Amino acid sequence: MTEPILPRIRPEIAALAPYRQGKQAGPDAFKLSSNENPFEPLPAVLEALAHTTPINRYPDASATRLRERLAARYGVDLDQVHVASGSVAILYQLVQAAASVGDEVIYAWRSFEAYPGLPLVAGATGVQVPLTADARHDLDAMADAVTEHTRAILLCTPNNPTGPIITSDEFAAFIAKVPADVLVILDEAYAEFVTAEDAVDGLAGRVFESHPNVVVLRTFSKAYGLAGLRVGYAIGQAKVLDAARATGIPLSVTAAAETAAIASLDAEGELLDRVAVIVERRTRLLDGLRAHGWDVPDAQGNFVWLPAGERTDEIAASFVAADIIVRPFSGDGIRISVGEETSIDRVLHVASTMR
Repeated sequence: MTEPILPRIRPEIAALAPYRQGKQAGPDAFKLSSNENPFEPLPAVLEALAHTTPINRYPDASATRLRERLAARYGVDLDQVHVASGSVAILYQLVQAAASVGDEVIYAWRSFEAYPGLPLVAGATGVQVPLTADARHDLDAMADAVTEHTRAILLCTPNNPTGPIITSDEFAAFIAKVPADVLVILDEAYAEFVTAEDAVDGLAGRVFESHPNVVVLRTFSKAYGLAGLRVGYAIGQAKVLDAARATGIPLSVTAAAETAAIASLDAEGELLDRVAVIVERRTRLLDGLRAHGWDVPDAQGNFVWLPAGERTDEIAASFVAADIIVRPFSGDGIRISVGEETSIDRVLHVASTMR
């Protein structure tokens, strides 16, 4: 049979592997592969969703009600808030707005798995800067990597999948070295789980005011437990966010997502109590892994990192055999999300047998 003639695809896109989601889990397994919140949705969120806009109507294209709540919360103008279908969508929008053929986008590696695809889709070149030996951003090396072609820099704190944060002092020293016309995206998807007192907080520190080239990203997917509804937001200068709005897919935030996000903000006290439980489990998991001889870096998200190196696939298979679905990065390490209470001892038991 003759092969059909297909449309020509950009070779760099044809070679780009699609984003790979954390593996799904069977009914008897713990799914610790996607950094999801293990708790059921808050009752107030479910109640709000029961009265959401009918699905035969389009949502508000700019999620105005949610933007108004976030603008009031952070003391910014409405146009300084941008809402999209997850913070990863805003990453794509901003990079496409800032970079194209001949331009460069700098990011640490290993970091969020979606980062390598961002410059490629935009037609730009990605510049990977290796993490330090303790799995942290090497901000000096990242600053040294800036050239006249640099258009954007991605900073993930806490870093996914390794866990450490960028400190306020480190960020201040770094941003002072970066040209003011280079976009810096401070990706704080896991900010609510951070307990380190010296961590940079782009919103509390209002870094977007002192440095107009900085945009801060947050999400409702992780701490707020709305991963299935896809809603994230950015705070920054209005003209910068206008560029993201121009490149975004219209009507991508559903009415249900907007309603659930607002209800989550209304019930934030109860939600933060749940975050505290996850942080306590994270601490026990981190301490237990280190007690078993694992050199686990600091964990400030809702996950821990096992630097398994060449044994990554072997060790990940042992977790799967014990009905624990983790996220392996072949040849590098394994990310384990903090899940249900009953998962902690099982994770530690399997990890102890692999040392």
